[in-house]
Amino acid sequence: MQRKLAAILSADVVGYSGLMEADEAGTLTQLKANRAGIFDPAIAGHGGRIFKLIGDGALAEFPSVIAAVECALAIQAATEEAAAHESAGNAIRYRIGIHLGEVVVEGDDIYGDGVNLAARLQGLAPIGGVALSKMVRDSVEGKMTCDFDDLGEHTVKNIERPIHVFFARPAGRDVEDDAGEMKSGQKLSICVLPFANMSGDPEQEYFSDGISEDIITDLSKVSTLGVVSRNTAFSFKGKTVKVRQVANELKVSHVLEGSVRKAGGRVRITAQLIDGANDEHVWAERYDRDLDDIFALQDEISQAIVAALKLKLLPEEKKAIARRGTDNVEAYNIYLMARQEYVSGRTGDTRPFEALIRLCQRATEIDPGYAQAWALMALGQMWVRYMVGKGDGGLEAATRALAIDGDLAEAHAVKARILAEDGKFEEAVPEIEQALKLDPESHEVNEAAARLKFRQHKLDEAARHWEKAAALMDLDCGSPAMLITCYAELQDTDNMRRAAQIALDRVEKVLAQDRNNGAALGYGSVALATLGLGDRSKTWMSRALLIDPDNLNMRYNFGCALSKFLHDKDASIAMLEYAFARMGSGLLNHAKVDPDFDPIRDDPRFRAMMAQAEARLAADGG
Repeated sequence: MQRKLAAILSADVVGYSGLMEADEAGTLTQLKANRAGIFDPAIAGHGGRIFKLIGDGALAEFPSVIAAVECALAIQAATEEAAAHESAGNAIRYRIGIHLGEVVVEGDDIYGDGVNLAARLQGLAPIGGVALSKMVRDSVEGKMTCDFDDLGEHTVKNIERPIHVFFARPAGRDVEDDAGEMKSGQKLSICVLPFANMSGDPEQEYFSDGISEDIITDLSKVSTLGVVSRNTAFSFKGKTVKVRQVANELKVSHVLEGSVRKAGGRVRITAQLIDGANDEHVWAERYDRDLDDIFALQDEISQAIVAALKLKLLPEEKKAIARRGTDNVEAYNIYLMARQEYVSGRTGDTRPFEALIRLCQRATEIDPGYAQAWALMALGQMWVRYMVGKGDGGLEAATRALAIDGDLAEAHAVKARILAEDGKFEEAVPEIEQALKLDPESHEVNEAAARLKFRQHKLDEAARHWEKAAALMDLDCGSPAMLITCYAELQDTDNMRRAAQIALDRVEKVLAQDRNNGAALGYGSVALATLGLGDRSKTWMSRALLIDPDNLNMRYNFGCALSKFLHDKDASIAMLEYAFARMGSGLLNHAKVDPDFDPIRDDPRFRAMMAQAEARLAADGG
């Protein structure tokens, strides 16, 4: 087995199945003519080698990145010219993706992430266009006569981290023409903007947010539709935006916006689906229903959107959309309140988790078969035990959730966390693997996977999962804060600073809603210290200790900042003394492997605090 760095080009014929169905003989004739007259000669002429043919697609390797991009642009130009003289029914057109990465060579074949990423980029390319990874763009920029359009980061199947994508086009070509062509060639895609809360009561925000999240989740189950993540969609919350601007910024074909008014036992939902290219309404509806009809209403909205886009649902997709976890509206309403506690950006504080537990207990009293509520309760119980050593840790609730629904990814994930906290890594690993298999796009699953890998000292894998978790929830401050630790230890300064800036930006959003959020202040102090803003970091600490002196997670993070980035051992140990005297076994176990404490780990005072905490927990049975 040989490894090498190579530029990989992945090409695929657009709409090949439809072309074959319409005119099999004509399509085969045109494809053979294109391959013989354009595609294969261009590959060879630019020093490339086709190493795999996959039906109508091909994979080629190049020793030079510039050669790969020049070849792709040449293929597209010649193919477009040929298509202009062919009948529309069987014209051959390509999507092409290019990535530079390490590959594995076995004989004449090539495998590895470099190949997989090129294929994913090809799927993101417009008709007749060339999509590049950032690494390719950076390698060729300024060295050849073409322009690049930044398409932003995209999350793709089976790739942990988002891919930063660029569209390459011949220099001087009209940008607007390219933008229009990109839209015409895109897979149908949609951004569900957060529905506005029109209830006249800010306390009802959880309900409108919950409806928006459920619609995003439902549409994500449609295989033929690309759906913008909750994190990205919710970044527009509370802002006055123009639909065409959102569509252009996110490179989506459609945008859904709406509002929710909930009062008494009634709910009114308005929704409108808008074409991002021309700002015209594709579909719009207003629903006035009893609250008891909310589940049927959500199904109706999702299916109306699918119908308006002229998509077809597979039987399993219909079943997946209809699966709600409960038929009881009161239980669902309470669950949404609990879920709001989780997504509020206060996950380093026991109080929101204690509220979450109480809400989930009530939801499961109303509907004992509500697996999602049991799983969320388990998550809250796990975090409370992790931080302050109280409660049973959530194993019973997680087990109950899995007994109801063995395919609930979040239940497997929280069970993995609970087992890991008890040191049962051999049992935890298959649970987290199953969770990732069931739902690799779940925030809870990726966060749990990251924690498990962190405890196993696999920081590069932990970073990949925390990157994904951070991309899936807009107010998650903890994941980018943990990425700071991972990248600092991996000596990746650029990504460390990037993670710190993301953490700080999110902390400031959370603090805009709640200036006294101690957990956010803790994460923010680490980010400020990482970015070299030590004085500001210490100012935050002083203020936070006056506001929330008993917040152990906050004190823990202050200790990290002082130890790792501000190089003040005495202040770090003084800060941690209060926390170590009260923290639970989970936080203590995290401290044992946390590289942020390496500068003080051999200090006799730190070792004494660790020993005293272990003795206290052993005496308490924790």
